[in-house]
Amino acid sequence: RARVSCVGMRHKGAVTTQVFTVRGVGVDGLPEVRGAEVEALGRAGRSLSFGDLAGNAFEIRVADAVDDAPERVAAAVRDRRAVAGGGEAPPDDEGDVRIEATVGVPNYFGQQRFGSRRPVTHLVGLAIAREDPREAVRLYAGNPAETEPDDTRAALDRVDAAFGVGGDSEADDDPAADGTGDGDWAACLDAIPGKLRFERSMVHRLADRGVAADAPADHDDWWHALEAVPSNLQRLFVNAAQSYLFNRIVSERLRRGLPFDRPVAGDVVCFADGDAPAALYAPDTDRLQRVDADRVDVVSRHCERGRAFVTAPLVGTETALGDGEPGEIEREVLADAGIEPGDFDLPGEFDSRGTRRAVLLRTDLDVTFADGDPRFAFALPSGSYATVLLREFTKSGPLDL
Repeated sequence: RARVSCVGMRHKGAVTTQVFTVRGVGVDGLPEVRGAEVEALGRAGRSLSFGDLAGNAFEIRVADAVDDAPERVAAAVRDRRAVAGGGEAPPDDEGDVRIEATVGVPNYFGQQRFGSRRPVTHLVGLAIAREDPREAVRLYAGNPAETEPDDTRAALDRVDAAFGVGGDSEADDDPAADGTGDGDWAACLDAIPGKLRFERSMVHRLADRGVAADAPADHDDWWHALEAVPSNLQRLFVNAAQSYLFNRIVSERLRRGLPFDRPVAGDVVCFADGDAPAALYAPDTDRLQRVDADRVDVVSRHCERGRAFVTAPLVGTETALGDGEPGEIEREVLADAGIEPGDFDLPGEFDSRGTRRAVLLRTDLDVTFADGDPRFAFALPSGSYATVLLREFTKSGPLDL
């Protein structure tokens, strides 16, 4: 497994074309893979890495659509075209046969970033940033969700009992570990099914060290338990917390009526990635510029031509916040969450310098209708979510996409 590299993650139910590198294997030595067709493209001088992925192209059919799907899609496209900065002119359509337009939506992180059926990843990350590893372990190894199977709920309830949870879990939106539990980690291991391997690995470390439930919330033993999971999951906890804060900042920008396709004074913009295909509208967040009142018009023209993008922070130790009203939004969201940029100065894999991310997701959308069902074709830059775009048309909940 360590010899195989790829970029990007795919939905398990999708039919995909992906590029892999396999180290130390000749073209003739590639194995057959059940349920997949393997095509040898040639040799490469190195393995693939995350930064190699410029974007993804999608073709998605929405099955069993309503009878007036073409009209609904056309109306949604008109709205999304305005968000992209294209005004309110109608899309290039051919009645109920085809619709083509450049559209835009807020560049939210999708629900899968946080966990579709058990959205706790960001909560774990926020607890880590607040230097409360005890609560971080409890949120991941306990804290059941209503959507989970009965055996899973029972096991995670047992973990909560071992920690002791302050507040009424039925009435309190934010019950937390308070150290009053029985600390019987062996009983927790008896209750946790093998399928919850990461939860078990955390609790195993607590049992091995005999950690008391009332040990200080920032004790090294809690950090040791958190580090039982793979390093990529450790990073994901913090990344999910940053993503959650970003989504809140974007939502507040939307609520206040600030534009997404052009800056206002105080915004921080990034420039387009010159190495990516133009159709991706890909930002390069390593090239940033702060926009003062004198440069709003100039930078707006760059944004209109796809050369620049308004951004919001993925907060970390080196993240520069905006000025003016955008900066006010960023600081208010962080204050409400009890988070400061310096809080991401953390041990090991949890440490994060932060970056910024475009607030607008723009794409050239092509919609056709086969037997009444819409088929959406579009391309997105790496890190943006097809589900975020599609929900503007399907109006579906996160578990239905």
